[in-house]
Amino acid sequence: MEYIFIVNPKARSGMGGKVWKTLRPILQERNIDYELYLTSGRHDAEKMAAWVTADGQEKTIIVLGGDGTVNGVVNGISSLDKVVLGYIPIGSSNDFARGAGMTMKVEKALENILSPTEILAMDIGVLKYKGKRRRFVVSAGIGFDAGVCHQVCVSPWKIILNKLNLGKMSYAVVALDRLKKDKPVPMKIRLTDTEGRKETFFHRAYFAAFMNLPYEGGGFQFCPDAVPGDGILDVMIVSDIPKLKILCLLPTAFFGKHVGFKGVNLYRCQKLEIKTKTPMFVHTDGEPVVSQKAVCVGFEKERLRVIVR
Repeated sequence: MEYIFIVNPKARSGMGGKVWKTLRPILQERNIDYELYLTSGRHDAEKMAAWVTADGQEKTIIVLGGDGTVNGVVNGISSLDKVVLGYIPIGSSNDFARGAGMTMKVEKALENILSPTEILAMDIGVLKYKGKRRRFVVSAGIGFDAGVCHQVCVSPWKIILNKLNLGKMSYAVVALDRLKKDKPVPMKIRLTDTEGRKETFFHRAYFAAFMNLPYEGGGFQFCPDAVPGDGILDVMIVSDIPKLKILCLLPTAFFGKHVGFKGVNLYRCQKLEIKTKTPMFVHTDGEPVVSQKAVCVGFEKERLRVIVR
């Protein structure tokens, strides 16, 4: 079998490149056939994945990087059901690996990829807005959590904390800052599930998180019951509570203990439409999308085979 490696050498402030240098000799010693693609810009992973899957043939693609690199690759794949995806987590948050139950150890991750014992048919989310679409594997969101993702992308805290091996804490640091700046807005949602459509209105919504996996933002367990292969989108909407209460609830979300508190609304559905009075930040897997007032979220028809262990 030939493997296609898409490597982000800049992941975790340059750790990706260092890790690849340690893995390459292992592949050479074991006479593993592979193609290598090194990213250098934000959209490279997507372009590379599009290029290697354009022929519609079966592929095994291995991503070495963070959740953003995975997001790029998944958005570039032409036919999801033609690809087996392996992942070596070198990001700041690694919510993809955490939520799917993958190992965080680099050499063990490579061994699992070369000799897999479990491959999961994973749902792939899709967020639509103004005639455009973006896939996601971990989560998408609109409002406060997306604002955090936008700011983390440009924050010096991410670089500093990455060097201290505390990269996921950059989300917590930025969250405190965004909480001061962001104002709640009116939000209308329309859920589609097996029982039909339901509409709900929130007067003061801070954000909505659309979860394919339990974690986002470096370990916030927003939807503890999310399962990536059940065809169900787990949704959390935080609304109509004081900012001080949100501040108190955020640490509990690392353990999934925020569930049940007033103002934390959980839903499960196949499709979701959201409209807000004013534009809000939007993200897919932590990658910024232009602010929107209306989005539609659901799943692709095809699933992606992911090497879990």
